[in-house]
Amino acid sequence: MKGATLVVLAAGMGSRYGGLKQMDRLGKNGEVLLDYSVYDALRSGFEKIVFIIRGDIEEDFRRAVLSRMEAKVNYELAFQELDRLIPKELFAKAKDAGRNRPWGTTHALLCAADKIDGPFAVINADDFYGPEAFRVLGGHLCGPSGDEPVLVPYRLDRTLSPQGGVTRGVCRVKDGYLVSVEELGGIQARDGKLTATDSDGSLRELPADSPVSMNFWGFPAGLIKEFRTYFEDFLADFAADIPANIKDECFIPRAADLFIKKGIAKIKVLQADSEWFGVTYREDREQAVRKLAELTAAGIYPETLWK
Repeated sequence: MKGATLVVLAAGMGSRYGGLKQMDRLGKNGEVLLDYSVYDALRSGFEKIVFIIRGDIEEDFRRAVLSRMEAKVNYELAFQELDRLIPKELFAKAKDAGRNRPWGTTHALLCAADKIDGPFAVINADDFYGPEAFRVLGGHLCGPSGDEPVLVPYRLDRTLSPQGGVTRGVCRVKDGYLVSVEELGGIQARDGKLTATDSDGSLRELPADSPVSMNFWGFPAGLIKEFRTYFEDFLADFAADIPANIKDECFIPRAADLFIKKGIAKIKVLQADSEWFGVTYREDREQAVRKLAELTAAGIYPETLWK
């Protein structure tokens, strides 16, 4: 048995939320959502945490998050900057064309690659995944099957926001393995049905129980090289027509979908009876505060996480 690393994607901008949601204090003692993920990870076999942040938020992140868990958690910081891992000439051309947004979650992961030396999980900082999901994922990664990539999906109808549309990686699963992941946006309830907005503006109905990726992945360290190749291909495609591709980002679910299609990896789907919630919109905050209070009152979490 060997411990796994938890990689936390915490460099996001939070444009729809109106601020840095990864540092919004939602718990009774000022905890943020990722406090609960780190707590659950440590009691599920994970040994190290890698927080991926931006350099301009480091001081705030240390004050709002790390100050509470400093002596309790084995962690490292990795930095996702707009120009990191991007060829200088390409970055200059992209900047001249108006590119000012992150390059996506695959880019974030690669910014932390030098801190990963074994099986690892990747999660969003602004999502709550639940202790059962961490128990299942940690048990897999820290066990004899830790070299098999996995996804823990959630039911689509349990991952929506009443405030507006969301983007989800809608999964097809067969015989316990992932067949495909399709990134769909504008998903919300309309007239009693769940629909996504296709690229041509048409609506596509989705089953309420569709499994979706909430970026709760587990990978062996050996797949890092495949992510690197995927990102290099993404940059080549981006460079071929910068004006048309100016807003494109390189996402982990799309990389996973490609790995499956090319036969690079089979991705096992793990089932966990866990509740998900997050803070996509500012209006989601009240619900998150209430749910954390309920979980604490039920004894799932102690009154103070980091004593």
